[in-house]
Amino acid sequence: MADNDNVQTFTDANFDESVIKSAAPVLVDFWAPWCGPCKRLAPTVDALAAEYAGRVIVGKVNVDDNPDTAFKFQIRGIPALLIFKDGKVVDQVVGLAPKDHIKEVLDRYVTVAGAGAGAGKNVA
Repeated sequence: MADNDNVQTFTDANFDESVIKSAAPVLVDFWAPWCGPCKRLAPTVDALAAEYAGRVIVGKVNVDDNPDTAFKFQIRGIPALLIFKDGKVVDQVVGLAPKDHIKEVLDRYVTVAGAGAGAGKNVA
């Protein structure tokens, strides 16, 4: 389902390397091919991937093919969007949510060059 060049496919095998160890924030879409709401959310995730390219890594985890990762993060309902920063889940959106709501949540964790308070702060 990751047809967009900006959307990666995360698996049980590559999740730690691609998501947990990422220096950038990561938006992970937990989905399944039989999930109608997941299919309706896919174009939104693709659009966000393009819009946040270079600032956020966006990828998808098929919960049927990657049950270990879904279990590890206690995914009980899909679609579920988890936002990771510094290797930890910092936020989530469960269910079919509008793009503006997802952007609002994602913007809390994305540094925008030249932004006001908090911009450029690094925690070492």
